[in-house]
Amino acid sequence: MSRRDDRPADRQARAIRLGPRSVAALVLVSAVGVVAFGWPFLAPPGSRLTAHAQDAPWLFAGLLVLLVGVVAATISESGLGPKAVAMLGVLAATGAALRPIGAGTAGLEPMFFLMVLSGRVLGPGFGFVLGSVTMFASALLTGGVGPWMPFQMLAMGWFTMGAGLLPGPDRLRGRAELVMLAGYGFLAAFAYGTVMNMAGWPFMGGLASGIAFAADAPVTANLARFVAYCLATSMGWDLGRAVVTVVLTLVLGPAVLRALRRATRRAAFETAVTFEASQG
Repeated sequence: MSRRDDRPADRQARAIRLGPRSVAALVLVSAVGVVAFGWPFLAPPGSRLTAHAQDAPWLFAGLLVLLVGVVAATISESGLGPKAVAMLGVLAATGAALRPIGAGTAGLEPMFFLMVLSGRVLGPGFGFVLGSVTMFASALLTGGVGPWMPFQMLAMGWFTMGAGLLPGPDRLRGRAELVMLAGYGFLAAFAYGTVMNMAGWPFMGGLASGIAFAADAPVTANLARFVAYCLATSMGWDLGRAVVTVVLTLVLGPAVLRALRRATRRAAFETAVTFEASQG
């Protein structure tokens, strides 16, 4: 008997291929996530939702836990085999261990570069699950469990999934790929900080009246307050996260990408195996 791999040599392996059900689940949870993050700008002033600004994040947090779980289960059904589970566990544990290294120091979070590179090599489906699981594991590790955790899981899932959607996964290599990944990591680090600000901003209440969410204010006024809030509270953290992601991607990226691709090829997540009778 002989074994034959019909996969083209230049085709990059993916831990998970997204089917129609997985795509539909991702679209659904992303749509709900957009509402969960952006409801202060979507709800009319004086509506019941804005009147319960302190309660809404808790409601959305509970909903997001369920939805992220549903998406992870749906994606898993589409092909998360034992080899992919092992890879997921190793990368999630590594990311969770990296996160506390710079915690509390100007946003220095080295885990972000690993999420970018992992999503790039292993694809958007694996990336979403990896980002969510890593954030969950790191929250348990650091004691950062709270109503913000589901928002972090979804935001990191988006962050890592986006790296898997970047162009040229099978052909683009070398410096051009590193520059693209570094640029994506820089922008996505700011995007992550901004959407997480949206999750925490309504909790402020009257703590800082000039930049806090005002339920009776028009959208334009709340948008100005939110921009001021971001500039005053998180710009330094977001910049530190972005710079660290760029530096680590450019310096360690080639070695990490090679290791991830080598591990993926050896695991042969998608290898089509056929058996033929030996001649003679």
